[in-house]
Amino acid sequence: MTTQDEFDVAVIGGGAGGLAAAVTLGRARRSVLVIDAGRPRNAPADGVHNFLTRDGLPPAELVAIGREEVGRYGGEIRSGTAVAARAVRDGFEVDLVDGTQIRARRLVVASGLVDELPDVPGLREQWGSGVVHCPYCHGWEISDQAIGVLGSGPMAVHQALLFRQWSADLVLFLHTAPEPTTEQIEQLDARDIAIVRGPVAAIEAGDAGLSGVRLGDGTVVARQAVVVGPRMVARSSVLESLGLLPVPHPLGAEHVECYPADAMGTTAVPGVWVAGNAGDIQAQVITAASQGVMAGAAANLSLITEDTAAAVQHRRSTS
Repeated sequence: MTTQDEFDVAVIGGGAGGLAAAVTLGRARRSVLVIDAGRPRNAPADGVHNFLTRDGLPPAELVAIGREEVGRYGGEIRSGTAVAARAVRDGFEVDLVDGTQIRARRLVVASGLVDELPDVPGLREQWGSGVVHCPYCHGWEISDQAIGVLGSGPMAVHQALLFRQWSADLVLFLHTAPEPTTEQIEQLDARDIAIVRGPVAAIEAGDAGLSGVRLGDGTVVARQAVVVGPRMVARSSVLESLGLLPVPHPLGAEHVECYPADAMGTTAVPGVWVAGNAGDIQAQVITAASQGVMAGAAANLSLITEDTAAAVQHRRSTS
């Protein structure tokens, strides 16, 4: 492997969290490199929502604006995939998939998470348009449509009750979800949410988009949108190479995993921070950007503390 350049901070991931961290560090006059694999989680979405002043902006446009801001403050963005890292004297070495290495005194990991969808034909093809998961991201766009909730875990009833706020025409397809409790059935009935038991065979779509849910017996229930709860898993070979492992999120049990960190993104590995979905599966784009700012500021403060200690030691040795 060949070693290329050395930076104050390497940021792994070029989404909202990583770019916000890089802007914060650039404004702090730190040398910063963003390593971006170019596989954003929100790529299928038409627009970013709940981001004040940026509502509806296409995700790719938001990234382009963020990249320009990073460059404005002297940061560098490099296309590539970081696969591992190790602690060395004065910081870290990061291995890229192309065989090169980056040295950095600190690391901010904002590599996001992966949505693992149920294995239902047609589901993946409609992901991000006719098939959605977050009411706050997509609820407005499917308001008053005929919505189906595809049960795939213990949160199915919760999702159905949530999306009832956006439409009165809701059907819960239990599929692989557990049978609702007596209390849950009463809640669903009170909110006029129908329950369909049995497996779902496929998601149907036509020229106009999603059209229905096909059951195992061949029956098709007309629907305009489908809600699904994917298994959300933060996977980072970089963090795992440093000894960090994802843990079940308290809100999702077996359905979600992320890397433990405090409010500033501080991990158990000194000199390493996380931002965005890597450490918080609930983080929307605006939340990830905020967490990137905090992680960047924390990394800068850590460097200031180290630089100050080194300056004091130097002064003592020369006086």
